[in-house]
Amino acid sequence: MDILNFIWTNGASFMFILTVIVFVHELGHYLVAKHNGVRVEVFSVGFGPELFGWNDRSGTRWKLSLLPLGGYVKMFGEGGAAKSPDAPELSAEDKAVSFHHKRVGQRAAIVAAGPIANFFLAIVILTAMFSIVGQPFTPTDVGAVQPGSAAEQAGLQPGDVIRSIDGSRTERFEDVQRIVRMNPDVPLRMTVERDGRDMTLTATPQRSELTDRFGNREKVGMLGVSRTGSSAYTRYDPATALWRASQETFRMSLFTLQAVGQIVNGSRSAEDLGGPIRIAQMSGQVAEGHIADVFWFLAVLSINLGLINLFPVPMLDGGHLMFYGIEALRGRPLSERVVENGFRVGLGLVLTLFVFVTYQDLMRFEGVVAFFKGLMT
Repeated sequence: MDILNFIWTNGASFMFILTVIVFVHELGHYLVAKHNGVRVEVFSVGFGPELFGWNDRSGTRWKLSLLPLGGYVKMFGEGGAAKSPDAPELSAEDKAVSFHHKRVGQRAAIVAAGPIANFFLAIVILTAMFSIVGQPFTPTDVGAVQPGSAAEQAGLQPGDVIRSIDGSRTERFEDVQRIVRMNPDVPLRMTVERDGRDMTLTATPQRSELTDRFGNREKVGMLGVSRTGSSAYTRYDPATALWRASQETFRMSLFTLQAVGQIVNGSRSAEDLGGPIRIAQMSGQVAEGHIADVFWFLAVLSINLGLINLFPVPMLDGGHLMFYGIEALRGRPLSERVVENGFRVGLGLVLTLFVFVTYQDLMRFEGVVAFFKGLMT
């Protein structure tokens, strides 16, 4: 019943957010493929049986499929059948529109266009938000220092202005929070302005457990300082908003990669990973708030999807790009057997990760936990 209620309350917002992100991702593939003269046979949002669809004038089948967890663009001449020595010889007209017969640079551009489209979507959303609503802005002035905190041990004092951390400029207090939370128990070199003069301090954020707005518990770094003022929103003209949105997209990408790196090296718990169920839960919760929260969450997920697809894992866009890079260096493609084995390994990795994060998501439901405990007793 917990899961059925969850689906009912969160399904619509999850479907909206995921459909937008997947559509934009596949649209990137589609547009660059068409630009390079490739015939696109199918544009699908979702996998499995078709729910409904239509054919456009160029013969592309646009459809919405039953399983909403992803999508794909099927291009003529893509896949093993086109490369098989037993395949019939294509005519000159078919070769001209075949993905397989395009130059390696063109194929790489088509594959890379999906993740790039996700980053572009995030920039567009953030640009609109920073122009209309504004960007959260709080000065980096230190208001108070908690006794016994990492800040007190480092020598921070009320009135100090934090200018940079480990060489990264901190224009907003939000920048300070983001860096500190990502680095528990890690010494951070801070440049602080005090009485008009710059000085360098080293602070080691204390590891603490924090519950975020979605009810998820995570272990983060805490400095132990409060701000001098309340948060405000700064609105920008469109050109400045575009620049700020590009910077924010780049920063969020770096922090996401840093979090993944911490999980890989063991300094961050893999429990912080979330799958479709957790995303659906967060989608439902942001939908209950301000519309700006929905679009901010949409931008964050779009960045994450773009980054994940660039990982050099076969089955993902990054895996294809890795193979194309090797092909460019060798002057000829890898053998069909090597590529197929690579895709099998990649599929295994992706499925293993999917099962792992889905299991973790289910364990957040008390009813599911009780059910499994009952099975073991």
